[in-house]
Amino acid sequence: MMQNSQLNPLKTISYDYHLPSEQIATYPANPADSAKLLVYDRKTKKITHTTFQNLLDFIPKNTQIFFNDTKVIKARIFGKKETGGKIELLFNKPLPNNEYLVYMRGKVLVGNIITFEKELSIKIVKLQEDGTRIVKFYQNSQELDFLSLVEILNDIGHLPLPPYIKREDQKSDDTDYQTLFAKNYGAVAAPTASLHFTPELLAKLQENYNTNYLTLHVGAGTFKPVESDDILDHPMHSEFYEIPKKSIEVLNTNEKILAVGTTVTRTIEFYNDTKKPNGEANLFLNPQNKPKKVDYLLTNFHLPKSTLIMLVASFIGIEKTMEIYEEAIRENYRFFSYGDGMLIL
Repeated sequence: MMQNSQLNPLKTISYDYHLPSEQIATYPANPADSAKLLVYDRKTKKITHTTFQNLLDFIPKNTQIFFNDTKVIKARIFGKKETGGKIELLFNKPLPNNEYLVYMRGKVLVGNIITFEKELSIKIVKLQEDGTRIVKFYQNSQELDFLSLVEILNDIGHLPLPPYIKREDQKSDDTDYQTLFAKNYGAVAAPTASLHFTPELLAKLQENYNTNYLTLHVGAGTFKPVESDDILDHPMHSEFYEIPKKSIEVLNTNEKILAVGTTVTRTIEFYNDTKKPNGEANLFLNPQNKPKKVDYLLTNFHLPKSTLIMLVASFIGIEKTMEIYEEAIRENYRFFSYGDGMLIL
C-alpha cells in the first residue's frame, strides 16, 4: 500500500492494497450478526472494533434506514453449442424487446444456438465490444419474457457466487446469499451489507428505527475492477432501480439517512440528482463526486481498485479509507461478500 503522502484520489493505483488470501471470506459468519464491525466516527475520528450484534449502540437516533430488497437469480447455467462444445453463461440483466445481456465463457458467433436443460435455448443476437453478449432466450421455441425466464433459471441454474469465492455454490448459499427481505428478482450479486442481519437483529432495528426499501438489481459489473489509470476514465456500469412512493416521501425530507450498502447509496444519490423514481442508475461516487443525501454508510470491505472502495472514499477521503483498510487487515477482519463490515458515521 502507498504512503499516505503519495495517494492521489484520481489515480486507480492509489486504491490498491494487499490482502492475505486467508482473509477472503468463503463462508459467512455464523450467526450472521457475529461478524466483526468496524465503526468510524468522522466527528471524533475514532475507530471502534465491535460486532454486528452491537450495531444499534452506534446508529444515531431518528435515523431513517434504507435497504435494497433485490433478490439474486440463479444466474449461472451450463449449456452446449451445436458442435457439442461446452458453454458457461452468466445472466446479467434484461433489455427491451425480450433481449438479455449475458456474459459467456466459450467462443460464439452471432446466430449461434446454445441449448440448456429444460428445453431452454438461446440465440446470439449481438457480440458487444466489452465482451458481453446480447441474446434471446427460448423454451420449446417460445420466446421468453423476464419472469418466465427467471422461473427456469431458478430451476436449473446456480447462484452466481463472486469470482473470489473459489468454490461451487452449495445448498446453504441459497439462504446465506439472499437477504432476509429479498423480494424482487433481478440481481446477480447480493447487496452484501444486508447479509449480516439475523431475524432478531432486524426485528430490533425495526422496533427502534424507521426502515425503508428500494430496489437496485445489482449487476455483474459491480465486480469489474477499474482498469483505466485515471478513475474518471472508467466507464461506469448501469443497473435498473425502482424506489416506491413511500420511500420517496422519506427521501424528500431532511431526515438523516443510513444507507445499508453501496447499492442503496448509489440509488439514493442517483434519485437525488435526477428525481426519477426508476430507471438505469450509473452514478460513480468517488472523492470528486461526493454523496449529498446519504449521511451514514454501512458496508463491507471491498476489492482493491474497485468502484466500491472509491465510493467509501467519497465519504471519508482516500487517506482515511486506506488507513482503515490497513487496520482491518491487521485486526484480521474477513473481506468481501461474506466478510465483515464497517459503519461510517
